[in-house]
Amino acid sequence: MPNRKLRVGVIFGGKSGEHEVSLQSAKSVMDALDPLHYTTIPIGISKDGRWHVGKGAWKALEAKQPAALPSKSAQNASSPSNRFINPEIQGLSPVEVKRSPDWLPPALVNEIDVVFPVLHGTFGEDGTIQGLLEMVGIPYVGSGVLASALGMDKIAMKQIFSAVGIPQARWVGFTRASWAQDDGRIVREIEEQLGYPCFVKPANLGSSVGISKARNQRELVEAVHLALSYDRRVIVEEAIDAREIEIGILGNDDPIASVAGEIVPKREFYDYEAKYQDGGAELRIPADLSPEERKAVESYAIRAFQAIDGSGLARVDFFVERGTGRVLVNEINTMPGFTRFSMYPKLWEASGLAYDKLLDRLIELALERHAERSQLLRSYDKA
Repeated sequence: MPNRKLRVGVIFGGKSGEHEVSLQSAKSVMDALDPLHYTTIPIGISKDGRWHVGKGAWKALEAKQPAALPSKSAQNASSPSNRFINPEIQGLSPVEVKRSPDWLPPALVNEIDVVFPVLHGTFGEDGTIQGLLEMVGIPYVGSGVLASALGMDKIAMKQIFSAVGIPQARWVGFTRASWAQDDGRIVREIEEQLGYPCFVKPANLGSSVGISKARNQRELVEAVHLALSYDRRVIVEEAIDAREIEIGILGNDDPIASVAGEIVPKREFYDYEAKYQDGGAELRIPADLSPEERKAVESYAIRAFQAIDGSGLARVDFFVERGTGRVLVNEINTMPGFTRFSMYPKLWEASGLAYDKLLDRLIELALERHAERSQLLRSYDKA
């Protein structure tokens, strides 16, 4: 690292159903970054896409409970609805988005050495913000455009995993248009290939938002309608009687795996509330796995990471089927949660890498990857 303190921009919020989760993660990250080594610059994005930089963004994070950044409509409202805005985050000074090359907040381009995009879900974890940062040439933590997009879209992800021979549960994917055209055919396909119960999910959303368990045809149709309210693509997966195992990946071209952990939900399944409310699930670290199961989990996790061309970090989620010990990859998450309840930092802590040192390493990996990519030719000149 350079002698002066690195200026780290922590981007959070965003136009996503996981906006509030992102604020919790960002607060944890900024609290843990060593002030002797880093100058942190908070950059918040409201749900309607407005950018808030500096003091205003700090107010959102320093509220007793990190809360959503106010949108333009909320800020301009003079009606009693203003009472729903947390008073601790009123008065943010937004940076207006302009339709010109210099629309980004000046602090982002001129004052930041590396960005930590603690954004979950749509427009943050799906390659969107990564592409923006690539265009302006700013190093950033985590996977690039391709890996982020593949890690976000569960249908594309599973197609890639199938192509490289990574075992998975059975699944069916479809679009809003195909459902509208012939929902009966899709229902029959799901019933014949998967049966009940099954899980219905938006293809491009994380943190278990919009996920339902369907036990019959009526619940299936209701679950599909819910999922389609979040995304135009839906994936339905067979229910597996299995333990839920997660493992962390860290690195670029030569990634390493953490110890494995097990999620034991206290609810019927590991939903949004269980993930982000203390006590919603029990985390067992390390997971009680046989040597064969542990080896399979580590191997498939690294293969999944490399299959999508991941970099920096990821969390890979597995099913280990009860009775058979069969190991199935569920999904890969390229920007896992960083809250104090989150599995990813806990896995690395159990592997001997403390939270603050994990952040140091992620920033180092971001700078290394940026330096490598900076050597690539971006134009072609005839000799």
